[in-house]
Amino acid sequence: MPASRVPAHTVVGQVYTTVQRLERDGLVESDDTEEPGPQKSFRISEKGRTELAAWLSTPPAEEVPPRDELVIKVLVALRVPGVEVAGILQAHRRHLVETMRRYTRLKEEAAEDDIGLLLVADAELFRLEATVRWLDAAEARLRHLPAPAPAPAPAPVPGRRRAGAAR
Repeated sequence: MPASRVPAHTVVGQVYTTVQRLERDGLVESDDTEEPGPQKSFRISEKGRTELAAWLSTPPAEEVPPRDELVIKVLVALRVPGVEVAGILQAHRRHLVETMRRYTRLKEEAAEDDIGLLLVADAELFRLEATVRWLDAAEARLRHLPAPAPAPAPAPVPGRRRAGAAR
């Protein structure tokens, strides 16, 4: 189910489960009320502050090699006879450019002080732009490849005449 269609009660349940786990690990502390659920308030503990500071200052782990589905698709397409790789690159480019347009409109419509939304939109636009640049580079490299051999014609089926054959 897409994130935009996740029922609100599911999100609240997931958040509360996460907060319970943080409390169990001593990273947050709840107020002293006996009320269960979302009515409870939480604050970060000293241990939580230390963990948060460490997490914020640690660069994200990089997958080696990174798994990129688009790269995998292009590599597979290169190995499959009869697949027009240039067409695949163009289809993905069109999709990426349209997605970039949506993020640009989102930025234009966002309030100036909605820094979180603007930063997320900027990050996505830069990521998408990098992917389009990769598609451009891939297309340039593919131009240097020899033309692929045409796909073999299908073998005739015994007992059937070809269309247009004399009788």
